[in-house]
Amino acid sequence: MAEKFRVFATCDIGPALERLRQRGYYLEIHPAPEAPPKAVIIAKVASGIDGLITTLRDQIDAEVFSAGQGKLRVVSQLAVGFDNINREDANRFKIPFTNTADVLTEATAEFAFFMLGSLARKQWSAEQLTRNNQWGFWHPYLPFLGDEVTGKTIAVIGTGRIGLAVIKKCVGFDMNILCYDPAYQNHAYIRAIAELMELRLARGIQKEKTRIEYVAFEEALRQADFVTIHVPLLRTTESPTPTYHLFNERTLRWMRPSAFLINTSRGPVVDESALAQALREQWIAGAALDVYEKEPLPVDSPLRDPAIEDRCRLFPHFGSAATITRLSPDPDKGMAGRCVQGLIDVLEKNYGGDPKQMPYVVNKEAF
Repeated sequence: MAEKFRVFATCDIGPALERLRQRGYYLEIHPAPEAPPKAVIIAKVASGIDGLITTLRDQIDAEVFSAGQGKLRVVSQLAVGFDNINREDANRFKIPFTNTADVLTEATAEFAFFMLGSLARKQWSAEQLTRNNQWGFWHPYLPFLGDEVTGKTIAVIGTGRIGLAVIKKCVGFDMNILCYDPAYQNHAYIRAIAELMELRLARGIQKEKTRIEYVAFEEALRQADFVTIHVPLLRTTESPTPTYHLFNERTLRWMRPSAFLINTSRGPVVDESALAQALREQWIAGAALDVYEKEPLPVDSPLRDPAIEDRCRLFPHFGSAATITRLSPDPDKGMAGRCVQGLIDVLEKNYGGDPKQMPYVVNKEAF
C-alpha cells in the first residue's frame, strides 16, 4: 500500500478522487462549490499536507509555498492553464506543479465552434424574441438575419492542440482557413488539411475550392469573417512574442465590420475595454467570450453594457465543461483523472522520482 499521504483539494473533482482513497491517502475536500479563501489554503498547507489539488480560482504563490516548506511536495492543477500559479515561486521552493493538457482539446475546440455558430446565426436574439412573445410573423429578412458559417473565412490565432482541433472542424464547413501563430507553426498538419480539402473537392464533397495557409497577423484579421483565439497568455517579461492584449484598439480595428471574434484561450489576451468600444461603435459585428481578464466577470465590466448584449455572448469559462472531459477518472480521457495521476506520479515517485520525466509536470526546468 502506498504511503498515507495527506492531500487537500480546493474543490470536489468527482469520482477520480476515489483512486486516492483506495491507495490509502488521507483526503480532505473543501466542502463548498466556491473557492476557499487563500487563508484557508495557506492554513491547510501549513498543517502539513503532502499534495494540493487546485483550480484556476486559487492563487498559489510564495505565501502558499512558504507555508508548506519542508512538507508540501506537489500542486496538481485541474486545468490546462496555470496563470494562478506563480511559476517562479514554485521553482524557488522546488515544488513541481502539474496540469491537465490535451484531454480537453476536443471539448474546447467544439465549444469554440458552437460559440461561433451561435453568435453568427443570432440564436440568442432569436430565442429572446420567442420567449418575449415578439415572434408574431414570418418575414424573409425582418427583424434581422444571421450569417452563414459554411464557406466563410476563419482566422485561427494560435495553432497548438486546440487551434489544430478547431481547424479540423472548420474543414467540414467548407471554410477557408488563415492561420497565425507567433511562436509555433505546424506546417505538416496544414499540408495534410490542404490535401484533405483537395480530396473533398475532387470527390464532390464540397463544391468550391478552399484554402489553408499561414499568414501574418494583420492579414489574418483583415481577411477573416471569424477570428478564433487559441494562444497561451504570455506577457512581455515572459516571451519575445507576448500575447497580453494581443487584441487591442489598434488590432481590433483591423477586423472587418462584419467579422466576429471568439475567445476560449485566456482572458487577458483581449483588452476588454477596447472590445466593448469596438462593439458599441461597430468596428466588428460581434464577439463571444468564455474567458475574461478577471474571473468571475465583474458586475461593472464594460462587456455587460446592455447596448451591446445582442452582439456579445458571455459564457462562464465553460469550454471544457463536458462530462467525460471534466470528470472521467481515466487520465487519458478526463481532466480529473489526469489531475489525480499527476499528483500520484510525484508523491509516489513514479518515473524514477524525476519530475523532468513526469508527463504532467509543468515546471520541469526547476529540477
